[in-house]
Amino acid sequence: MTEPRPLTGKVALVAGATRGAGRGIACMLGEAGATVYGTGRSVRGRPAGSRPETIEETAERVTALGGTGIAVQVDHTDEAQVVALMDRIRQEQGRIDVLVNDIWGGDELTEWGTPFWKLDVPKGFAMLERAIHTHVLTSRHGVPLMLDHPGGLVVEITDGDAATNRHYRSNLFYDLVKTTVMRLAFGMAQELRDYRIAAIALSPGFLRSEAMLDHFGVTEETWRDAIEQDPSFAESESPWFVGRAVAALAADSHALTKSGQSLASWTLARDYGFTDVDGRQPNMGRLLEEGTRSRFVVVVDAVRERLRADGRDPDAVLQIDADRLVLRGRVGEPDNAVWLPWCTGHADLWFRSPGDLAAAFIEWWHSVGASD
Repeated sequence: MTEPRPLTGKVALVAGATRGAGRGIACMLGEAGATVYGTGRSVRGRPAGSRPETIEETAERVTALGGTGIAVQVDHTDEAQVVALMDRIRQEQGRIDVLVNDIWGGDELTEWGTPFWKLDVPKGFAMLERAIHTHVLTSRHGVPLMLDHPGGLVVEITDGDAATNRHYRSNLFYDLVKTTVMRLAFGMAQELRDYRIAAIALSPGFLRSEAMLDHFGVTEETWRDAIEQDPSFAESESPWFVGRAVAALAADSHALTKSGQSLASWTLARDYGFTDVDGRQPNMGRLLEEGTRSRFVVVVDAVRERLRADGRDPDAVLQIDADRLVLRGRVGEPDNAVWLPWCTGHADLWFRSPGDLAAAFIEWWHSVGASD
């Protein structure tokens, strides 16, 4: 006898299911037996951007995996379209059990390496609209279909868990989006508590999305060939991995104990025991923590070397807070000193050279009144 699928009879909405994490989540909810409404703007013959993926393809994969996939073209920045979507689900299903907000659309809008006072404001505001406003609209109109059915789940997909996002994400608008999405889950968790509905922020790791595979010139079958280009790709994960994280949460009768938290695919894999499609349990969090700390140590060494070259005693003018990735430079004489913080972010540590960051610290320190 075939074992019953854990989400048989459940209704899920994955907003932003065209590709990447959204497609992986929709498919794994389908594999667990759910009826999945997958929304997006790209449909066959009318792509919304340069990518070829469509919501129909996602729905077909959901059905092939054992669920029921339903594709609906929706622009979630348009409240009227969101309301129409919820009216349709209400008429066809009468409820939503799992609501996943995965809309992003900010890659082309992120200006890495540009200080906030030089950012393109319309681009930044467009990012906020695409990646925050859409989540608010979808939850505002989708959650009422959940309130009469305890045990539901709202998932906010972000980039980075609580440990990662306590550090600055190296671009003002990107940082606002990724931390705000976490806060949306936290706030909704408080207000949904009495309805026994969990709200959780969730991050994938180094995602082998369609765009990322294209970037490295590999496929899902040959992805290991890209490790030579980027060793950290060894800890990458398929979109199915974060999908299995959502499916595990949705099937967990005690998911409410995690409500309000910001979690990651790799931590939930440890909790629930699921693996990626290749049997691995990639752990991008461990790689990030170890790699970031080791890079920070190298930057500190470079700063100390520059201070010595300038005739300074590093121990007299420099303080290190490795936990927060902060350097503090002394301003003023020892008996009346002020220690001003200079923060690095994950992106800086991973993508800028130690010498460049050391030079940036020294320049900043002099600009604020370095101690003689």
